[in-house]
Amino acid sequence: MIEVKHISKSFAGKTVLTDVNYTFEQGKANLIIGASGTGKTVLLKAIVGLVKPDIGDVLYHGRNFTTGDSGLKTEIRREMGMLFQNSALFDSKNVEQNVMFPLDMLSEMSKEEKLERVYSCLSRVGLETSGKKMPSELSGGMKKRVGIARAIVLNPKYLFCDEPNSGLDPQTSIKIDNLIYDLTHEYNTTTVVVTHDMNSVMEIGDRILFMFQGKKLWEGTNQNILGTEVKELQDFIFANRLMRDFKE
Repeated sequence: MIEVKHISKSFAGKTVLTDVNYTFEQGKANLIIGASGTGKTVLLKAIVGLVKPDIGDVLYHGRNFTTGDSGLKTEIRREMGMLFQNSALFDSKNVEQNVMFPLDMLSEMSKEEKLERVYSCLSRVGLETSGKKMPSELSGGMKKRVGIARAIVLNPKYLFCDEPNSGLDPQTSIKIDNLIYDLTHEYNTTTVVVTHDMNSVMEIGDRILFMFQGKKLWEGTNQNILGTEVKELQDFIFANRLMRDFKE
């Protein structure tokens, strides 16, 4: 569980987040949605410590990540897994080496133990035969799956995904969504996904936070989002459908 309490943030006098309060539940796919410029990515960065809030706190199972000392922050960071929007693979490393990188940095496993863990994770994402391939040999969907394997290699308690379907075709997007959802429930992970994709919302949105102009405007599930009476959320859903129909 991750608790966000009274988070506010400004850049150069422009307010980006205003008094955001929310609880991201363990064992759930928690989605942050909203149009571009609504503060959802800044909120994610505040949660993982890439941005320091001007006001407020982020708590990981009661541990204050915002005000904690360096030892506590290191401890919590070791419990995080991150899937970046562009996968962020090292071009000079093959798939095996990319997935092994967090183990090299943060674990004391032997080489044999690392390899066993790497291929266990690659098998989990359906890429057990691709360990020796270079990123340049992979499709966009395969790169995302390598990114997921790397994100889970340390068996994280907290999994963060920034626009995991960006640049993917609809069929591949569904596969990535299902993989994130399955891993969340299989490992009882607190998963936080930033997305603007309503297909993802309807497929895997256990819990949904809708951001508008830097504020939390709505929260709920994929079971009740379509019945919302919040006009800004209705507009977001409608615009998302129009964009999807246009692409199709």
